[in-house]
Amino acid sequence: MTTRPLVAVSKAAAGDRVAVLSPAFAAPSVSEAVHEQAMRRLQEATGLVPVEYPTTRLRGASAQARAADINAAFADPSVRAVLATVGGDDQVTVIRHIDAGLVGANPKPFLGYSDNTNLHNFLWGLGVPSYYGGSTQVHLGAGPHMDEVHRVSLQAALLDGGVLELTDPGESEDVGVEWTDPRALVEFGVREPTEPWAWAGPSAVAEGRTWGGCLEVIEQIALAGRMPATDDLVGAVLLLETSEEVPTTEQVRRWVRALGERGVLGSVTGVLAARPPVSQLGSPAPAAEERARMRADQRDVIIEQVSRYNPDAVVCVGVPFGHTRPQWIVPHGGTIRLDGRTRTVVADYS
Repeated sequence: MTTRPLVAVSKAAAGDRVAVLSPAFAAPSVSEAVHEQAMRRLQEATGLVPVEYPTTRLRGASAQARAADINAAFADPSVRAVLATVGGDDQVTVIRHIDAGLVGANPKPFLGYSDNTNLHNFLWGLGVPSYYGGSTQVHLGAGPHMDEVHRVSLQAALLDGGVLELTDPGESEDVGVEWTDPRALVEFGVREPTEPWAWAGPSAVAEGRTWGGCLEVIEQIALAGRMPATDDLVGAVLLLETSEEVPTTEQVRRWVRALGERGVLGSVTGVLAARPPVSQLGSPAPAAEERARMRADQRDVIIEQVSRYNPDAVVCVGVPFGHTRPQWIVPHGGTIRLDGRTRTVVADYS
């Protein structure tokens, strides 16, 4: 993959149309009530008009059909952005069916996380900016209201642009209420206080164009031969997070170590790692002390491996993006600044 320079994409305005797609799993097929609440909240928060496509609510749609919806959304000049309903586990099969020439000629922001790392990587190679986060089913439709940090970053990504300092909302949940439970419309999951973000590396500033996403998906991207050239990652800020499948510390060590051996860690100027989920929907949550230990173990192993391959990289671990709620939507392909002196993280949404 040869990465093109990042193209400028104009923001949407109230009244514009945005596509809501299911490029991985069709979450609305589980609960249309949560999905429809998400669509109402999206319109209320942004003034944008959500537009659905044939596979948005269709569980089990083929890779070709989902890619056709992606192609159609990017080809439609009246559609100003594309949002994913949720992640999944097979988007790696969709990428080959997307028309790169069409998408590259009609760039527009894409919002999604988790399995959507595949599509973010595809867009990154075309020079099309995107935003990591923004599941409509998880962060808009579920619960009593939209979290403030999510609302602010959603509006910045779609409408306002600008530069925002990422802050800690002070609370976090790993999983919400089952979407089929009526309480999912009015209740959050169990929330607990957050821990301070961990910083490592020099007391310096690292600023660069971001690339990365969910480690489980980056592994698939690498095996499919779709990783960016290491030279294209020189000076980048690497985004890393893990999913609700709760990989072990040793799995995380191996993934990050492999990025080191590939030369990715040595190329980047900074690493931003997310607060990881450590409990799973449908299973008893570990005790509070065990949850804290699991998060600390992942933090330590990421810092250990980055320091091993690039002691000059500025590292920040624990930021609420990826598989957590409240969630910051962060630029993918855009710029993030990690200031190891002031211990601040600033994202550019322009």
